[in-house]
Amino acid sequence: MWHHGGGLLVVEKPAGLLCQPGLGPALADSLLTRLRRRWPSAQLVHRLDRDTSGLLLLATEPDLHRGLSRLFAERKVLKHYRADVRGVPAAAEGSIRLPLAKRCQRPPLYGPDPAGKPCRSDWRLLSAHGGWSRLELRPHTGRSHQLRVHLAAIGHPILGDPLYGLPPDGQGPAPRLRLHATQLAFPDPRSGEPLQFLSPCPF
Repeated sequence: MWHHGGGLLVVEKPAGLLCQPGLGPALADSLLTRLRRRWPSAQLVHRLDRDTSGLLLLATEPDLHRGLSRLFAERKVLKHYRADVRGVPAAAEGSIRLPLAKRCQRPPLYGPDPAGKPCRSDWRLLSAHGGWSRLELRPHTGRSHQLRVHLAAIGHPILGDPLYGLPPDGQGPAPRLRLHATQLAFPDPRSGEPLQFLSPCPF
């Protein structure tokens, strides 16, 4: 975890931990719950899926939270991810622009829908390993489950994905969802100073 100072918190969320508490005692533990023991006023600026690991931004001051939230809304935050996916893409890079909509409430599931919200995910092939590949991903929008649904839709679901993947068949190790938020870059909303945070891929 980094505490950048001035009310900005940058943390590395582990896979399997909720960003914020859900309903009921079974979902009471979360990253936000733990951080508020030290920073009682901490608020999430954005979220990651429970099964995704990596960089997450929080703010402990309301003005900074508003400023950071505005940067996300205006798509001025550069986000990069690493993912291990089934199969090997036919090209070295590509862009997925399928609109997405919620398909199911419980569990929440999303899927491509012409009437859904516009989405864009860019990807680049980093390495191929026979039955699976490592990709660098850059989402330009921040829809729920966007990267997971987009990659499944083009036939390359993320390894270890319990919602959009296929049953394990030995194609690469996947005891967890192999998706990690590796980079966040944005201007400090107060000073304009460019900030960049990096997190090495843990798998």
